[in-house]
Amino acid sequence: HDLSDDADYAQQSASVMSSSKRSTSSVVYLKDNVTIHPTQFASERISGRLKLIKQASSLFMTWIPYKGQTSNARLSERDMNLYTIRAVPFTDVRSIRRHTPTLGWQYIIVVLSSGLAFPPLYFYNGGVKEFLATMKQHVFIVRTLSSLELPRAVPMASAASCPSASESPSYENQERADGNIHRGSSSIPQHDGRQRHKGNDPARDLSIQVLEKFSLVTKFARETTSQLFWENNGFDAIERKSYNQSSLDCPKTPKDTEEVSIQSAVPSDPLEFDKLTLVWGKPRQPPLGFEEWATFLDSEGRVTDSKALRKRIFYGGVGHTLRREVWAFLLGYHAYDSTSAERECLQYTKKLEYETVKKQWQSISPEQAKRFTKFRERKGLIDKDVVRTDRSLSFYDGDDNPNVNILRDILLTYSFYNFDLGYCQGMSDLLSPILFVMEDESKSFWCFVALMERLGPNFNRDQSGMHSQLFALSKLVELLDGPLHNYFKQNDCLNYFFCFRWILIQFKREFEYEKTMRLWEVLWTHYLSEHLHLFACVSILKRYRNKIMGEQMDFDTLLKFINELSGHIDLDAILRDAEALCICAGENGAACIPPGTPPSLPLELLYADE
Repeated sequence: HDLSDDADYAQQSASVMSSSKRSTSSVVYLKDNVTIHPTQFASERISGRLKLIKQASSLFMTWIPYKGQTSNARLSERDMNLYTIRAVPFTDVRSIRRHTPTLGWQYIIVVLSSGLAFPPLYFYNGGVKEFLATMKQHVFIVRTLSSLELPRAVPMASAASCPSASESPSYENQERADGNIHRGSSSIPQHDGRQRHKGNDPARDLSIQVLEKFSLVTKFARETTSQLFWENNGFDAIERKSYNQSSLDCPKTPKDTEEVSIQSAVPSDPLEFDKLTLVWGKPRQPPLGFEEWATFLDSEGRVTDSKALRKRIFYGGVGHTLRREVWAFLLGYHAYDSTSAERECLQYTKKLEYETVKKQWQSISPEQAKRFTKFRERKGLIDKDVVRTDRSLSFYDGDDNPNVNILRDILLTYSFYNFDLGYCQGMSDLLSPILFVMEDESKSFWCFVALMERLGPNFNRDQSGMHSQLFALSKLVELLDGPLHNYFKQNDCLNYFFCFRWILIQFKREFEYEKTMRLWEVLWTHYLSEHLHLFACVSILKRYRNKIMGEQMDFDTLLKFINELSGHIDLDAILRDAEALCICAGENGAACIPPGTPPSLPLELLYADE
């Protein structure tokens, strides 16, 4: 049953929610966008901030919901307070169960010594591993296969007197009882393995079904990333493109190729909703040019109306020769209210800072590198990837190309700047257009850093960022095209893994270079939504729904078909349809996307009013 309706649970919650004195307390762990699902309705999810607080030798956990973060009127202030976790001491915690679904978000269930449990806490942006590691530094725990037990949760200083892991009950014996962790005769709410066969979410909200052969999506993703990236980059097969600094020539489709032209062979389907005609016929404006750009700046170089500027770029893009200046604003490298003089000073300062970070890996001697496995591994991956990145462009073509070396240096420097994330395949695809536009190593690096602040979760080792977006995509398709969603459900395609490459590198492999840059600057405006790329995914799927459903495509066939769409997608039509879908979905569409789903604005902007 719903624990929120349990009087004993409410009483127990109230008893542990009393705050302790904070005279000597310190926050040792903080995570935003940790969410509970009180019901099966996405609109009633409650996001909040999870903290671990150390006071003297005691450790406390708190979870406080954000104020005004839910639009559902049924969730009263009393409801929000009921779920609030206020300074629960770990001496009152019996176990913490960690759950890692194949798709969806990791979550934990905190079980109290009384046998009562708090609702599952979902980590939308990852962070479970860090939470447990921090907890382990301050309390003595015993690990089992499914949970962490806290024998009396004593401070680490007293850990020697605690029973060892070998003395704790075995996981097998516990599982034979009821699938939970037991101590004595107390009972625990049934969040066990038998329930999870029906759905990964104890709140019954997660409807994702995964093909058995892809049951370990993270493992599959790592093993097939190379195929997704390198085996079907159709642009080299179509023709090699040459770009000049001043102009970009779009490639022409060859007439004598044996490859199927999907655009001509598979007519796309128009969107059905009447509401969508409200934005149909809106012509794309010409790209923003220098004269018009000057009208957005005051006498000192500040952008006077950033929203109007972003709207203008959303509907028309930016002229190529102007991108070097405007992209720095869109990516957050320059603040809109900065003056020309401030930006010039920043560029000088940032160049020195970049050189400092770069010297960290440049100073590593061959002997030191032999003892630095992580550096060798990352350097090897980067060296392998940069020579395969956008070689069809004259900017990166040829042996000993200095631009390829700069690409390599920036990625190596970033792997030291963000050592936790390091380097993953796909990052070179995201950096390549930035360097192509900026033609400056330091500025390209800092713009890439700003982009990775939004897209970094795409490359998390636990794939939490990708899982979150694929899950949100499934919900959007369910909302905007029920029959197509049901078709995917019947054919075990609800993991939406066939859209993995689209999302991971923001359609980089699906369009010609110039169109990719046009798409990216539209996405970076965040004009209608931070997540317009997900609506673009829906619009592409809807445009080819008749072929997908008519030919009864299974997962493998669908994955092949989606990859072969590369180079044949009408960008203007997709942008128009994505805008229409976003407007049509409205608040219901926004509710499909959990807070913090990449690419997200920085937290200080999201919660500036808190």
